[in-house]
Amino acid sequence: MGIVNVTPDSFSDGGDTLRPEDAVTAARAQARDGAAIVDVGGESTRPGAEPVAVDEELRRVVPVLEALAGAVPVSIDTAKAEVARRALELGAELVNDVTALRGDPAMAETVAAAGAAVCLMHMRGEPRTMQHEPRYEDVVGEVVAFLEERLAAAVAAGIAEDSVLLDPGIGFGKTVAQNFELVRRLDAIVALGRPVVVGFSRKSSLGRILGDPEARTGPLSASVAAAVAAYERGATVLRVHDVRETVEALTVARAVYAA
Repeated sequence: MGIVNVTPDSFSDGGDTLRPEDAVTAARAQARDGAAIVDVGGESTRPGAEPVAVDEELRRVVPVLEALAGAVPVSIDTAKAEVARRALELGAELVNDVTALRGDPAMAETVAAAGAAVCLMHMRGEPRTMQHEPRYEDVVGEVVAFLEERLAAAVAAGIAEDSVLLDPGIGFGKTVAQNFELVRRLDAIVALGRPVVVGFSRKSSLGRILGDPEARTGPLSASVAAAVAAYERGATVLRVHDVRETVEALTVARAVYAA
């Protein structure tokens, strides 16, 4: 899954694809590089990010979705039902909701009515507050319990179970150690029986594990390593900024397993 942030303030590429024409170019390039789907978002969910109004989010993403319709498979990264509804009308196949259907009471109905796929992510708090001393007794157990409950809620709302993906939410209300623990024990989330999405690409934990305690992003090499580690532990979808390099690394890893 490639990432196209139509935002001025995303943590690693804020502003790079804010103009619709740049976002469209980036999405097409990611598809050529091997992305199976491109995740388009108009609201940053970086730590400390402030919410964006519905009208502004639509203003950012609609021109991109219109230009990509039928040409590139896309998902919409949003927690707003109105944005999701418009994106699905324009051909989006999946709604990537970092609130796991909790942020907007109309989201579950919107997804169910469209027969769309949805990704449910674990997040402690909200982007503005999620990194304020996150604490867990057992981060993996608590994330598994949350995702199991949200999966049940989605199915109860009329969303087909086989249309649900689960995301442990790397970097969303977790410490560096907790992020790595989630990948190390990813099998516990895979055991829920739904495809697992992992988005470790360029996250600050990668830079910090490499020795920079103030890092705000991680390097490409570490992002690729994290993607391969997640793949080896059962992740189905890797959400990444650097598609070509990750596809190449996964191709080699897959060849090793096949051999």
